Amino acid sequence: MRILVVGASGTIGRALCFELERRHDIIRAGRTSGDVLVDIRSRDAIARMYEAVGEIDACVCVAASGAMDDFDTLTDAQLIENMQGKLIGQINLVLLGRPFVSERGSFTLTSGIFADEPWRGVTGGAVISGGLHSFVLSAAIELDRKQRINVVSPTMVEDSVTAYGHLFPGMPPVSMESLIAAYVGCIEGGRTGEIIRAYRSFEDFFSKGRCV
Repeated sequence: MRILVVGASGTIGRALCFELERRHDIIRAGRTSGDVLVDIRSRDAIARMYEAVGEIDACVCVAASGAMDDFDTLTDAQLIENMQGKLIGQINLVLLGRPFVSERGSFTLTSGIFADEPWRGVTGGAVISGGLHSFVLSAAIELDRKQRINVVSPTMVEDSVTAYGHLFPGMPPVSMESLIAAYVGCIEGGRTGEIIRAYRSFEDFFSKGRCV
């Protein structure tokens, strides 16, 4: 398959590309590096990326993360700014990418554990991830040409514990191996409309689901 990986230079993106390129043709996209440049906060930049890349079989996004926030001083403007990349940007990857993804092709997005597990300082992240879950459930029944869409919802990955573990004390990390397996299952499998909660056991990832 010809697979576009948005956020390819990040911690998860590098590991995912390493696994996928064993079997597929990978196109790396990122804000400052890659085969094609894109800032997913910009609708026009996403459109230009797709025009440059052409037809693909899958688009997977592991780019952008929601900023931490202070609930006592949180404003609607801060929430909207936070949503531009991880929520609106990923939605635009799907809305603008439909003509470029092949029949039976797929989109795989990234949300996060805070859609389900409350934590201090991540109200914006919770809203973003919850919104992505709702979008994927709706898009799965709207996409034509039997295109598929799923979202992977990770917790903190083991490779990031040193850098970010102090922000989330007591949060069990997920292994990079298990997380990459979740993405690969979405890309290479047949399910659609799935929220893959990667902080649960690997056996639960694909224990049930809807295929097309």
